[in-house]
Amino acid sequence: MFEKFTEKAINVVSTSQNIAKEIGAQKVTAEHFLLALFDEAKGISLKIFKSYDITREKLVEEIEKYQHYTSIQQNDNLPFDDEYKEILKRALDLANKSGKPTILYEHLFLSVLSDKKSRNVQILEELGFDIYKSKTLLEKLVQKKVKIYNHPEADDHKEKAPNQAKATDNIFDSEEAAKVFERAVSKLSASNYEILGTEQILSSILEDKNSELTKILGEFGVTSENFDEKLSNIQSRQAEYEGRQIIFTPNAFTTMNMALQTAKELGSSVVLPEHIVLGLLKTKRGIAYEILKEFKISDDDLAHSIIKPIEKQMPETLTILRLAKEEARRLGRNIVGTEMFLLGIIGEGTGIGGQVLAELEINIKDARNTVENLIGFGNEYYDKEIVFTERAKRVLETAWELAKHDNKTKIESAHMLVALTTEPDSLAMRTLEQLGVDAVEIREGVKKFQEAKF
Repeated sequence: MFEKFTEKAINVVSTSQNIAKEIGAQKVTAEHFLLALFDEAKGISLKIFKSYDITREKLVEEIEKYQHYTSIQQNDNLPFDDEYKEILKRALDLANKSGKPTILYEHLFLSVLSDKKSRNVQILEELGFDIYKSKTLLEKLVQKKVKIYNHPEADDHKEKAPNQAKATDNIFDSEEAAKVFERAVSKLSASNYEILGTEQILSSILEDKNSELTKILGEFGVTSENFDEKLSNIQSRQAEYEGRQIIFTPNAFTTMNMALQTAKELGSSVVLPEHIVLGLLKTKRGIAYEILKEFKISDDDLAHSIIKPIEKQMPETLTILRLAKEEARRLGRNIVGTEMFLLGIIGEGTGIGGQVLAELEINIKDARNTVENLIGFGNEYYDKEIVFTERAKRVLETAWELAKHDNKTKIESAHMLVALTTEPDSLAMRTLEQLGVDAVEIREGVKKFQEAKF
């Protein structure tokens, strides 16, 4: 039976056994179970106890009216009494009825509250505990969720259209990118064009002979000289226009937007030249891309060569997003939602985000079970391109802003975790709620770890 218990639920049983041993009981009783529930309460469950001003001292005082113990020789294998066994059986039934494959802490709590004639219910009522109200709240936490093949966040279309001014302002935050654009503007003024295109941008990137990116491009046969030579043979800029004229050509603006998104996905809070080239490879549009294709370069090979040095730096967010994609594939999905970000933060583990969740007793096993119950398994092919939901993109955008506010060059797990709390209706927050943790606890936890760090 205990193999179906989550770690939190097992802790309740273990704690109740320790309580019985400490006071010299001959059996582990239902009252010991109630004390263990209080000792192991976290998040919403703890708030339920606190809302009725119940302390451990008050609970012990009330329990002692029913039980008196004398010290005896301790036994490491104390048996459970009949009422205790009934609590466990009811918890299993409640889990089955709520459609859960595992027994949660909340099932144990509900089981205790479900027997109106039990001493535990009498004890709680003597302390002013509202059984009905608390049961209703706990039942909402464990109610059966409908499993659907479509991702619940897939139809969320709240994302605003990209603002060009804001996008370009963010790109100039990086000193490296600013220098690229200074050179690109100089090239533009020397030409007969008034609007910056992808060709000026890539040409200016190649002028930095000492950069690692230029060396990588050189290994693929792309140098400043031969790129400019091919550019001189271009007679028309038609490949740059697919819409109205703006500060950038439409394709250059699309590339810049993609560069900005790529920077976030690689855990950087600034846009670097590497992100711009990766953005160009993703958009597959414009004169610069057409010239790159003339060098017979594989997009995937070049992208891999650019990303490899970034991966060696082991940015937390890059690891989180990689793990999030792996979790999505494990569930047969090609969509990464906020719940996958949460699993990625837990999986990464070493950053502040993972440490905060660990302190709140959120572990990967319980979180995975909860996510599986919320969204079920999909049927997408694993080789499909992994995409983010609009809500997940908003979380990434918020994490980016938080990192910039903290003057960080990289997005950290703490930024990702706090960003999740800004989407209260997200699957990530629903997962945490079912595990007994709320947004306030997360923010306070992050704040505590950050203050301790400095």
